[in-house]
Amino acid sequence: MKGARREVFAAVDIGASSGRVILGSLTEDGPDLRTVHRFPNGAQFLGGALRWDIESLFEEVLAGLAAAAETAAAAGDAVTSIGIDTWAVDYGLVDDAGRLRHLPFSYRDARTESTIGVVHAAVPPEQLYARTGLQFLPFNTVYQLAAERSLDGVQALLIPDLLAYRLTGVRRTESTNASTTGLLDAGTGTWAADLFVPLGLSPDLFPPLVEPGAVIGHLSPAAARATGLSERTAVVAVGSHDTASAVAAVPAESPHFAYISSGTWSLVGVELEAPILTPESRAANFTNERGVDGTIRYLRNTGGLWLLQECLREWSIEGPEPDLLSLLASAGHLPPGGPTVDADSTEFLAPGGMPSRIRRAAEAAGGPVPSSREAVVRCILDSLANAYARTLRDAERLSGTRIDVIHVVGGGSQNALLCQLTADRTGLPVLAGPVEATALGNVLVQARAAGLLADGAGLAGVRAAARAAARTIRYEPAPLTAGEQQRLLPASQP
Repeated sequence: MKGARREVFAAVDIGASSGRVILGSLTEDGPDLRTVHRFPNGAQFLGGALRWDIESLFEEVLAGLAAAAETAAAAGDAVTSIGIDTWAVDYGLVDDAGRLRHLPFSYRDARTESTIGVVHAAVPPEQLYARTGLQFLPFNTVYQLAAERSLDGVQALLIPDLLAYRLTGVRRTESTNASTTGLLDAGTGTWAADLFVPLGLSPDLFPPLVEPGAVIGHLSPAAARATGLSERTAVVAVGSHDTASAVAAVPAESPHFAYISSGTWSLVGVELEAPILTPESRAANFTNERGVDGTIRYLRNTGGLWLLQECLREWSIEGPEPDLLSLLASAGHLPPGGPTVDADSTEFLAPGGMPSRIRRAAEAAGGPVPSSREAVVRCILDSLANAYARTLRDAERLSGTRIDVIHVVGGGSQNALLCQLTADRTGLPVLAGPVEATALGNVLVQARAAGLLADGAGLAGVRAAARAAARTIRYEPAPLTAGEQQRLLPASQP
């Protein structure tokens, strides 16, 4: 009823390059989201390493929650709960008094280069995969932990769990993010306790697990004072790995869908009921990460818009800030068949000098070198679309599923050229949107926990609510010649 007091939910959504606090509610027309605070984020060289300034991040979270409280109060509403999602794998080490041992390292720091072999000597990679189902990435939490000098007297809190602890004083580990550590049993969804001992880790290194929808705790008096929210305000576990929240909000009607959560990284895959832990799956470097309601996000972590973001940053240093829309328009007019690179290569992991690195990689691949800025942009987007197509073809083969449509969510859903190239390379229709899928999934999981969705509403109910909010754009594939298909989609090897 108009004018009635509504329950509203604060979604704290932090990515590797920016963060936001979004106020969400359910209306007769579907979910309504309103951004009340935005702030930049980025790893910084601090203390000789690439780290996250977690103290500044927490101050921004408090400022955003204060804005949420003020906005809700002005409308006569009340903030029912708070959900937090961030990127995966990174953590802070907290002692018994709650003090951080050091600022959290960024996954882009090179400290794990010497520890991968140490981990694999203790637990062979095929054994790791058979238990955890996790795609090999050099920055997985298990390799980061091996780089620590000492883990005595501390607990490891993944970044969203660390922020929740700072708000509530309660330590928990949310399961979707736990599945990115390389220490969670993919089949049971519990800690793979037998892996901890050979890796020299305490079984109590991480706090107890919770599932999305569980109440972690309520605001501490200090957090309540800092935000203007009531101490009764709950902090609810959501899909705290941002991709888990984004996939929960994919507005799919059919189970035969694939998703691309497109941002700094691209998370490309399908949703399954059980993990795939075969040697073929490991060889294809697919991951089995947990989703909301115990689902499996069977995907590959592929290159993303980080490559484009870094080029834009580099070009803005050289002169006036480039106009992205103009660059995309010019790139779209370039003919197909231009240079491509391996967008998944670790050579693009670190910041700095990205345009030059892309040109060198294109030259090393034996193709033409993209000389102009628009050619570099087109090279990036063609390379990403190729990676998506290869990954989805492998996902179908390895999982035995059928893909009829691709849902692109997140910031990359606004990139019309990338969406069209993805449709062209895959031969499948692409539905782009919502942009704020992560925050939407965050809010909807909170709303379901508060009883505002239909009784027993599973993910189908969450997605029905997401469809009511989504404004999608459909891209139909343009046919490729046989020669283009062969060149752009080389056969994958299991």
